[in-house]
Amino acid sequence: MNFLEVKNMPKILIVEDEESIRSFIKVNLIRHNYTVLEAASGEEAIELANKQPDIKIALLDVMLPGIDGFAVCQQLRETYPQLGIIMLTAKGQEADKIEGLALGADDYIVKPFSPQELMARIAALLRRINLPILNDPIKLLTTGSFSLNLLEKKLYKNDTEINLTPTELAIFNLFMHNENIALSRDNILNEVWGTDYFGDIKVVDVNIRRIRKKIADNEHTYIESVWGYGYRFQGDVTDE
Repeated sequence: MNFLEVKNMPKILIVEDEESIRSFIKVNLIRHNYTVLEAASGEEAIELANKQPDIKIALLDVMLPGIDGFAVCQQLRETYPQLGIIMLTAKGQEADKIEGLALGADDYIVKPFSPQELMARIAALLRRINLPILNDPIKLLTTGSFSLNLLEKKLYKNDTEINLTPTELAIFNLFMHNENIALSRDNILNEVWGTDYFGDIKVVDVNIRRIRKKIADNEHTYIESVWGYGYRFQGDVTDE
């Protein structure tokens, strides 16, 4: 393990078995004054995460020796709901992107990538982690059975905590501020991922599916699809 700490800067874990790629990422992170940790395998990454629970973001390659990036992503997400995860995928591997997002990754970046794109993705994810996104003095949002505590970065439904990833939490924050309003996919993408986001708009749909699965009950899904446009959140619903 290599560990270069910069005081008071976010810790970022690079999980990549190819030393040349790992070194490329490390150099650019150091240039931006991030604290950098490195792992060459999934097992090493999990061990590091357990020893350094204050890691903010894991840059996680899909193809790793031993347990692959998908298994690492799933385990890290279950153990550390607030950890930011960016998957590193091969060019053209569409299935890898979708699988990674479905398992809880916040974002993905396709190799080869530029330093500018990498830094933009990291900065955008840190914004989502550091809620609230919206410049609002209100720190507790409630509607129906839902309560979103922005100070704790926790969502509750009927007083039961629902674990959301940083990206899911940011989306739910946006929905809570725009209840019963149809939001386009582009609007959600710009507000949550940022107007400088390089990726595919499908990332919105995958995250919405994950949120629905976590909050739905036998009576309601709470997030309605607006065909050909986007989504509408209705938290305060009543039975007909």
